[in-house]
Amino acid sequence: MGAPRAPDQPSIAIIMPPVIFPAPDHDHERCTSTAIAHAEAQCAARAQRLTPMRRQVLEVLLSSHRPLGAYEIIDRLQQKTRPAPITIYRALGFLCDNGLVHRIESRNAFVACVHNHGSGDLVIFLICERCGAVGEAPGGAAAEALKASSRAAGFSPRSPLVEIAGICAHCRDR
Repeated sequence: MGAPRAPDQPSIAIIMPPVIFPAPDHDHERCTSTAIAHAEAQCAARAQRLTPMRRQVLEVLLSSHRPLGAYEIIDRLQQKTRPAPITIYRALGFLCDNGLVHRIESRNAFVACVHNHGSGDLVIFLICERCGAVGEAPGGAAAEALKASSRAAGFSPRSPLVEIAGICAHCRDR
């Protein structure tokens, strides 16, 4: 227990943050199947098709929590013939437009979105410099501050994303 709280101090509720970096031993199969089910439901709700190629690209991105470039995706696809890069970029464009994938600008790569957030919500990417994993954190108070600054400047953000490089807790604890 901590020190007793003085009567005039407000109590502070501690809220556990959502999992930003999944543990190395997490149930990855469940993680992937949940994300695919979400993608299928979202496409159905929007009367759009999650074509076999779009699904395969999403599955490749879900195979790890690291950003992948288009050519890395091509290399990982299990197909008899190698798809053209334009095919992969079209699939990535669809997946990004539908909030199922995010582009990591600093890496010129893509990562599957495993969080359900609004299209205009601020997303903060925490990028581990050791293992390459990307954590997706909610914007919270940072989002409000950035929105206020943007409004004050008469600016309308198109893609509210922030990328922060550092070391994840799993790598730091090793």
